[in-house]
Amino acid sequence: MPRLFGTDGVRGLANRDLTPKLALDLGEAAVRILGSEHSKGPRRRALVGRDTRVSGDFLGAALSAGMSAGGFDVIDVGILPTPGIAFLTSVLNVEMGAVISASHNPMPDNGIKFFARGGFKLPDAKEDDVERILGQEWNRPTGEGVGRISHDTVTATNLYIKHLVETVTTESDAPLDGLRIVADCANGATSVVAPEALRQAGADVNVINASPDGYNINDHAGSTHPEQLQAMVVASKADMGVAFDGDADRCLAVDATGRLINGDQIMGILARAKKRAGKLNHDTLVVTVMSNLGLKLALKDMGIATVETNVGDRYVLEEMLRGDYSLGGEQSGHVINREFATTGDGTLTALTLAAEVVRSGKSLEQLADDFPQLPQKLINVSGVDKMAATTNAAVQKAVEKEETLLGDTGRVLLRPSGTEPVVRVMVEAATQEQADEVCSRLAAVVGDELAL
Repeated sequence: MPRLFGTDGVRGLANRDLTPKLALDLGEAAVRILGSEHSKGPRRRALVGRDTRVSGDFLGAALSAGMSAGGFDVIDVGILPTPGIAFLTSVLNVEMGAVISASHNPMPDNGIKFFARGGFKLPDAKEDDVERILGQEWNRPTGEGVGRISHDTVTATNLYIKHLVETVTTESDAPLDGLRIVADCANGATSVVAPEALRQAGADVNVINASPDGYNINDHAGSTHPEQLQAMVVASKADMGVAFDGDADRCLAVDATGRLINGDQIMGILARAKKRAGKLNHDTLVVTVMSNLGLKLALKDMGIATVETNVGDRYVLEEMLRGDYSLGGEQSGHVINREFATTGDGTLTALTLAAEVVRSGKSLEQLADDFPQLPQKLINVSGVDKMAATTNAAVQKAVEKEETLLGDTGRVLLRPSGTEPVVRVMVEAATQEQADEVCSRLAAVVGDELAL
């Protein structure tokens, strides 16, 4: 059977793949695995938060029920970005945190991911332990042994916003003063947090897609659909724009010309800033296999090394902890700044990027130009057996043929998605035309050979 946990928790179509029963069982199993007999205080505690999907209501109720039935007191903090739950799990010293969100996926999907004490995502081994005991009968607590469920959205939200603003206000109470920013909140979890944090930091903020109704999360908005933001930045003559996904663990940017600035370029800008400040540990940035070769070449010229991991910000973080690195992330906009966070935080990324624009005295366009990207093409092939992408002989032969054609001027990457039923085909080449052609040929082979 395929593994229940993907690269970012359990995810699927809400009320079909991810049911209330599964949420309840996951809550019960998680407290059994992550519960500690050494917790401070008389009760063990857990946090639960969610994004704005309508299914988050019943899934949150079921997850909280499973945790409280397992003997934990549960604090439901309502709608809050995923990195906000990670932060609160750490500072409130609770046993664990959980987020109900499918991140950038369409509204009908949802997901559940867990944070252990300290605000870190679970390693694969812990997730396997949770899955192993899922739905098993056990000696459940009764009477005074069961937990309570309380609700506190306001305190949690304010505490998180305060933390975010303080990350950029060490030298000035209004570090973003004079900067005009358009923020696209994807009608998601940061619809309140991001605009308020940016404004408290001194920015003049124009907000779009911050009216969630339970159904419009990520709907032609946010980091997966930045077209509206790009047009708004130009029309309003803003200095820059920032786009978040549904749970705000990622951020992309737009410069004043309307050009999209991806996660690679953002990481390059922030890595150089940290190196200048003496805060880039070992002068190294941690990236994934999806990061553009152009970023690595530009950083090398600046005296900054790169370390590469598999796709998934959890794997980036594992490498950062293993090597004591301070900055890492993904091309998709997940950026982990270990100085302030234990996971990718889109709002934090927006604040630190905007602060660097002000500090440098340069436009975002000028900063991003120092990190040119090799032409790249990505095609998601659906309706295929994604796990056969790396083992099918015909597919591998096609990849080898195209790699020979590209030589040292490009590369090919095929990988099954950890969050969606697709195979991602990515090609970098010397020209966009060549990248498009090679990627299209490979996508056709994948679609034909791996069709379900």
